[in-house]
Amino acid sequence: MVALAAALVLAGSAAEARVGGGRGSFGSRGSRTYTPPPATRTAPDAAAPIQRSQIPNQGQNLNRPGAPAPNVAQPRRFGFGTGLMAGLFGAGLLGMLMGNGFFGGLAGLASVFGLLLQIGLIVLLISFAMKWFRRRQEPSYAGPQGYGRTMAGGSVPPTGGDRPMSAGPMAGGLGGALGGALGGMNQYRRRRTDVRDEIGIGEQDYAAFERSLVEMQDAYSRSDIEKIWDLATPEMAGYIQEELNDYASRGVVNKVSGVSLLQGDLSEAWREGTAEYATVAMRFSVVDVLTDKATGRVVEGDPSTPQEAREVWTFRRDQGGPWKISAIQQA
Repeated sequence: MVALAAALVLAGSAAEARVGGGRGSFGSRGSRTYTPPPATRTAPDAAAPIQRSQIPNQGQNLNRPGAPAPNVAQPRRFGFGTGLMAGLFGAGLLGMLMGNGFFGGLAGLASVFGLLLQIGLIVLLISFAMKWFRRRQEPSYAGPQGYGRTMAGGSVPPTGGDRPMSAGPMAGGLGGALGGALGGMNQYRRRRTDVRDEIGIGEQDYAAFERSLVEMQDAYSRSDIEKIWDLATPEMAGYIQEELNDYASRGVVNKVSGVSLLQGDLSEAWREGTAEYATVAMRFSVVDVLTDKATGRVVEGDPSTPQEAREVWTFRRDQGGPWKISAIQQA
């Protein structure tokens, strides 16, 4: 019975032993770590939420039944005992104490209000004059609002901002069966209007995403720690190394081969400071087996039958550097 239970546990953990397979969703997507990425044709259902991340979930207690309401500053009100009325009442009492009567103090206070009113008018006039001169010095721009530079083929909207952009299947294998059917990278043009691309992801980026998918699975299969740290962010590389250490302690090796991207498209791309993020949905086939480290015997999986996986990967690059894997979510 003990041997049977151990075999069942091993089989369950090895059913999807590739990078991220069976390990849930982990990593970081910047400020959008806990925000579900937009659905795509490749992953029409919502991706599994991030379960492990170095970014704290600040919104986990918000809008949760039974959670204490946050302290909200109450607006200040003018009443008889506070604010303006308190000042006027105090001025009247001061006048009475000084022997000028209750309204004597108010008369002195009125002169102070008059002085403050004159100062306020002067400040407003100076501010108005500065704004008027500044507007005269600003250059005027020709062309319709919302359009920037003109390139061969027509006007191109400026990059940046939260504008909706269309995005279609990715270059190379990203785009799946369209890769062979449409013939070449030039076919992977933006066709959808529900994808947000604030960066302008191009064919070279798509090729880099596909290359990272293949190279990461290969490095994972060879337990190449150095390559893994080169392909992923330090956080993700640490998580993946934990998986390999776990396999090593159990005396098994995960062999991944025959990675082939079947379909893929862009979910969203955005910028945070000097960092840029791109989340892509990918459907790919892979031969995934678990072998005994000592004997090489296949413990789980079929070395002759590819499996199909569907995942959402997020990539990050800093200051124009190479794209690195920063999160993997199950779709």
